[in-house]
Amino acid sequence: VLVQVRDFSRAFREDFSRSQSQSTEDADLIIAEPKFNFTNDSWLFPASESQYKEAIAALNSYLLRMVDADQSDAQFYARADNLASWLSNVESRLGSLSQRLSASVLQQRANTDMAGDPSATQSTPARAEVAVKTPWLEIDDVFFEARGATWALLHFLRAAEVDFAQVLDDKNAGASLDQIIRELEASQRSLGFPMVLNGSGFGMFANHSLTMANYVSRANAAIIDLRRLLSQG
Repeated sequence: VLVQVRDFSRAFREDFSRSQSQSTEDADLIIAEPKFNFTNDSWLFPASESQYKEAIAALNSYLLRMVDADQSDAQFYARADNLASWLSNVESRLGSLSQRLSASVLQQRANTDMAGDPSATQSTPARAEVAVKTPWLEIDDVFFEARGATWALLHFLRAAEVDFAQVLDDKNAGASLDQIIRELEASQRSLGFPMVLNGSGFGMFANHSLTMANYVSRANAAIIDLRRLLSQG
């Protein structure tokens, strides 16, 4: 959840609140964005919760100024390029989560780090094939991280469906966003077992990580399609 909030606050600071790349950043969002990026494991001096409370207070101040007709310095720009920019970041996050969820079972993956660019280089050599497997004690951590991320993203996209309604109608992209929301809603279904099962995929027992990876991948594919629609003139 926290990662999605951090990305969303950055999108507000860099895109949603600014008309152009050379325009001034909003004063409250300058405060909120780094506060949300404060480490989540600080107990005292200062506590993480105190920093997040200050970030929320700054966001509330921005919202109050935005709806105040007597103030014009706080704006929200519902434009296709702004939405596409944020979705590009969401696409990257979901792609990473999908790969980590799929690694609940041992996989041999081709190294595609430099695919598509014959002149690309990397700092250290890597094998053509890599074995990927999430450690057994981290499988439930990855699962619930993905569950929290998709829960937060679900709420953000529902808000975007309202705030960007005119943009989505102009691009005939409302159905695409609705499909993304449906996939994310499916990812929030209750587990039918008191623990995260990690079967072999085609074995006797379920693999909840692979099931979650399926919904995340489908949502990510729909986000890619939506972003392409928004980028078209």
